[in-house]
Amino acid sequence: MKCAPKPAPDMLLELMDHLDTPPERTLMIGDTTHDLQMAASAGVAGVGVLHGAHPEEQLAALDPLALLPSTQALAAWLRANA
Repeated sequence: MKCAPKPAPDMLLELMDHLDTPPERTLMIGDTTHDLQMAASAGVAGVGVLHGAHPEEQLAALDPLALLPSTQALAAWLRANA
């Protein structure tokens, strides 16, 4: 099935449906505002990683659970919070 592009939530909602995973058990990790907007629109938590196209201030404005400087920091955050 073809989905609307980000930031529309369609792709994430379809994956959640396919995996039978509720929003409260889903985490969207992304490096753009489109990723975090998609998470919010799908009703799931989002975590931002600061190596994408959008600056920290724009990602922070979308109120992610965490805003991390690298994929290494993401791995550590996941170990501590999963």
